[in-house]
Amino acid sequence: MKKILASLLAAFALMSGAQANTALVLDKFPKERMSDLAALQNGAKLFVNYCLNCHSAAFMRYNRMKDIGLTDQQIKDNLLFASEKVGDLMKVSIDPKDAKAWFGAIPPDLSLVARSRASANGSGADYLYTYLRTFYRDDARPSGWNNLVFPNVGMPHVLWELQGQRAAKFVQEQDPHDPKKTIHKFDGFEQLTPGTLKPQEFDSQVADLVSFLQWMGEPVQGQRVRIGVGVLIFLAIFSFIAWRLNASFWKDVK
Repeated sequence: MKKILASLLAAFALMSGAQANTALVLDKFPKERMSDLAALQNGAKLFVNYCLNCHSAAFMRYNRMKDIGLTDQQIKDNLLFASEKVGDLMKVSIDPKDAKAWFGAIPPDLSLVARSRASANGSGADYLYTYLRTFYRDDARPSGWNNLVFPNVGMPHVLWELQGQRAAKFVQEQDPHDPKKTIHKFDGFEQLTPGTLKPQEFDSQVADLVSFLQWMGEPVQGQRVRIGVGVLIFLAIFSFIAWRLNASFWKDVK
């Protein structure tokens, strides 16, 4: 229980450096990806290739990915880079001291990050989907990157080769509540260098990655929903039968 609480607290400090931008409207994560095994498998590949270098998922074992249609051999051949056995936990070998020196904070465990980022503004998947797609170049930051969702974030843009480099444009507008003040408002992105993927392709890849992060936070979610639906159907049928039996037993009683 202590480990789970520690992971949740660490996830709240994800990519530390500043408070999240709660005023930004989050983009909706395409929820249908959660039932797409191919999307989850691709998300697992992206997670291992781009996230597992610094972030661990210490509450997840590699062989749990058999639940999304992968075999032990596929896991060994394609996803097992930081461990030797498919039954091992998804940990990283990065030195915490080095990580803190490079990023300003130790990269948190991502096992429960999708659940920890849920808020009144949207689900944790909405947050991550928007966050991973709103990095922009900022030479004032140590990493050279900044983020709309998490201003002054310590994490660099690890997917920049796929998305390309972008600059954020901001304008000054008058505050509608106070004419004496102005608001620093986001006014779109400017593409500086192209990425290896088109914008729609990049968004699709991010959606796959987020679907895996969402699945990892609760691998039995799909099974739980299916069991819940089955139970509700059973109760509905049983209630109808009980109602008719009750009417039959008491029909001659005045």
